[in-house]
Amino acid sequence: MNFQFAHYNYNVINLEKSLDFYEKALGLKEARRKEAADGSFILSYLTDGKTGFQLELTWLRDWEGDRYNLGDNEIHLAFTTDDMDAAHKKHQEMNCICYENPDMGIYFIADPDGYWIEIVPAKSNTPQ
Repeated sequence: MNFQFAHYNYNVINLEKSLDFYEKALGLKEARRKEAADGSFILSYLTDGKTGFQLELTWLRDWEGDRYNLGDNEIHLAFTTDDMDAAHKKHQEMNCICYENPDMGIYFIADPDGYWIEIVPAKSNTPQ
């Protein structure tokens, strides 16, 4: 029996705002979408176009909160980049950097719903 990663899910309050953020911040594009016939949910699967991994964004029509409870944000996705300086500048301009660890050479950005995403140099010995 073999298992492979398929996708990871984040629930989002505003799907269009999240889609815009993930495209601008990380270059992710919507690969496919599933919408409930009754309009109760939309699933949007984002891809980097290079790996098979997908990020599923779930929008729920009947969600009544204004935020999801993310706890202490210790659970996160990590992305590598081949140009940390350019990535950092871009994310700084987007005002989405929420935590930096210069000693480790990494930083985190936060999406519109407050999910943290770690940015790591592509060739790094830093534990991820």
